[in-house]
Amino acid sequence: MLFFNLFTNPLQFVAFALAILIAITIHEYAHAWTANYYGDATAKLQGRLTLNPIAHLDLMGTIFLLIAGFGWGKPVIINPANFRNPKLDSLTVSLAGPMSNLFLAVILGLLYRFILLPAILEPVILILILINLTLMIFNLIPIPPLDGSKILALFMSEQTYFLLQQYGVTLLLVILIISSFVPAISHFIFQTVAFFFSLITGKSILL
Repeated sequence: MLFFNLFTNPLQFVAFALAILIAITIHEYAHAWTANYYGDATAKLQGRLTLNPIAHLDLMGTIFLLIAGFGWGKPVIINPANFRNPKLDSLTVSLAGPMSNLFLAVILGLLYRFILLPAILEPVILILILINLTLMIFNLIPIPPLDGSKILALFMSEQTYFLLQQYGVTLLLVILIISSFVPAISHFIFQTVAFFFSLITGKSILL
């Protein structure tokens, strides 16, 4: 069993904070790199095509990640007009973030399972895997500004999706607040993360 006690184990808390920095940075960098690859240099011009964590941290998203266990980074701005296929390329750019977290979690899981690592590194690797999976699952929720909302955009008119974007942040905050009283939402996220975590590492999570 893996037990995360961030407040009675300062070293584990430091590892947790570093894992957040790494996961969010990789996630947002993947958005920026993919957008630039498909022809939109907006993120690059705004200084987001970088592995510097400071460029990618969102204050509210980071606070939620620390307190609630799930959160987000500063959204990468794109201009779909620069894409050859605006809807499909926008979806690809959006999915690049969560998929980068999954890729990193799998690579770390392979290292953990098949390479003999120093004992001091094991908890760090496990926390990195956990945070990357959490960021991936949470960001696939189909509510703006989360990445999963771009899936809905494929099946909506531009006007309807624009309206959803206007209230997306408010709706997301309402859901997060409700989840603190009705644990079904956070339980679903946790169970999904726990499934992938066990699949990748062969270990169970106990929070």
